[in-house]
Amino acid sequence: MFLRTSRRFFASAAGAAAAAAAKLPVRNDFTHCVIGGGVIGLSIARQLSKRPGTSTLLLEQHSSLGTETSSRNSEVIHAGLYYPPNSHKTTLCKAGSELLYALCEKYQIPHRRTGKWIIAQDEGQLESLERLHAHASSLDIPTGWLTPEQVRVREPAVRAKAGVLESPLTGIVDSHAFMTFLHGDFESAGGDVARGARVVDVQSIGMGGDMGYRLTITDGTSTIATNEGEFTISTDTLINAAGLSAISISNLLLQQTHPERVLAPYYCKGTYFSYSSSSPKVSTLLYPAPVKGFAGLGTHLTMDMAGRIRFGPDVEWIQDPRDLKPNESRMAAAVAAIKTYLPGLREEALAPDYCGVRPKLAPEGMGGVGEVDFVIQEEEGYGGFVNLLGIESPGLTSSLAIAEMVEGILYK
Repeated sequence: MFLRTSRRFFASAAGAAAAAAAKLPVRNDFTHCVIGGGVIGLSIARQLSKRPGTSTLLLEQHSSLGTETSSRNSEVIHAGLYYPPNSHKTTLCKAGSELLYALCEKYQIPHRRTGKWIIAQDEGQLESLERLHAHASSLDIPTGWLTPEQVRVREPAVRAKAGVLESPLTGIVDSHAFMTFLHGDFESAGGDVARGARVVDVQSIGMGGDMGYRLTITDGTSTIATNEGEFTISTDTLINAAGLSAISISNLLLQQTHPERVLAPYYCKGTYFSYSSSSPKVSTLLYPAPVKGFAGLGTHLTMDMAGRIRFGPDVEWIQDPRDLKPNESRMAAAVAAIKTYLPGLREEALAPDYCGVRPKLAPEGMGGVGEVDFVIQEEEGYGGFVNLLGIESPGLTSSLAIAEMVEGILYK
């Protein structure tokens, strides 16, 4: 069944139906409709809901908000070290990090500036860190080298044979508390949420959406596809922030007149591993040196707000984004990767915990970190339709800056 949080949702749709029956001019049900109730969709909906004289609807296909990539990640506030200078990933991560820290401090959302160590074990990895340091310096992102003595004093359990590059701006955030705040602030501004609402069709109204968009929606919580319970809503502007489903949503509209712009989605699964031992004790995020062309940042050590250590994610390309079952066969490779920088790891305390899936715009071998940027654009020929595709890491960090960017696209 559809789970809605505001009576105004019904009132607007009923008002449009009554106007149509009376053959009166029909205005759209909403000013803004955002598809996708993860951290990106919530941030955008919250931003747009604050514009005077507008109405904003947020659609989420699941029965709860933020249950896909937004809640299945490392919860890291990134500094923006890895991406090209003029990319969305760099500019939005840098801006988003400042906005996120400020918001968390203002509203007491649990977070902590833990800092992050990027670790080299040989000369080749050290050269990679030197390039990363030079790149960060060119972007005015602070990084610094640690001496072997500093490493031993601060984190005696860590092995760093060749060197450590520190990122002091990196931290962690309670992503669930952050999304709870965004949801509450959105509704306080008059926004509407429809949960269990899967978009199955998108049509432009008028030429190129100049009169808006009409969406057909069905029960997203049902495992059986059926027309029963379908309804439609109309909106002046449409924002596709559907995460793992974003390409499918984009294709619903673009395939009608621009089949050459239809895209294929790719999915990269990452397994996270829990750690039940209190030894070795670490208080800093630990990352291996980045590998060019790799689809992730390596199996790294992060922690939650309670200080519990976890490792991951690894990289596993999959066909089905619903494949969220941890795979025991990933354990051996994870242990080997972790022991390069944490030799005292107690293998018996490590266990597969949960999985997350990254939405990718390029297939295996072509989607390395820093090689594929976010797509955030108003689609040519579709005024008021903003597409957000391939929003993976650093999406959580960038979310508030992405929201400001989308508002700027719509209102220029």
